[in-house]
Amino acid sequence: MTGQPVSRIAAGRLWAGGAATAVVAALAAIVMVLLAHGLFAVPVLAPHGMGAWESVSTTAYALGAAVVALAATALLHLLLISTPRAKSFFVRIMLLLTLIAAVVPLSLDADPGTQVATAAGNLVVGLVITGTLSGVARAAVRTAR
Repeated sequence: MTGQPVSRIAAGRLWAGGAATAVVAALAAIVMVLLAHGLFAVPVLAPHGMGAWESVSTTAYALGAAVVALAATALLHLLLISTPRAKSFFVRIMLLLTLIAAVVPLSLDADPGTQVATAAGNLVVGLVITGTLSGVARAAVRTAR
């Protein structure tokens, strides 16, 4: 043995944190839709005039955020078992994906308010997922000698 620290991944802890992150991401998506609709009267992923709670679109956005959080957990797990400086790569990959998710709505043919609200929602959800899973990664990796 060389005396170098060995990292062990607590997969159960990682995936429990990923599931909790999925719940937080879904709730963040719901908050963004409610803010856009209720406070600013701007539709996000819903036709104009559907009110503050358009069940199908809001539910789809929240479920989409949860699925993205679980996919990000899978990416994090893969990086942790295969890549040096996995947390650093994870954060950079997620930030770039978040930027893509924020820029895409701005390129669509839609009302500018809808574009900005959707971009802002995607940005917030992406940052929530990235930040939360970064903390989960720290808690899920144990270093032993």
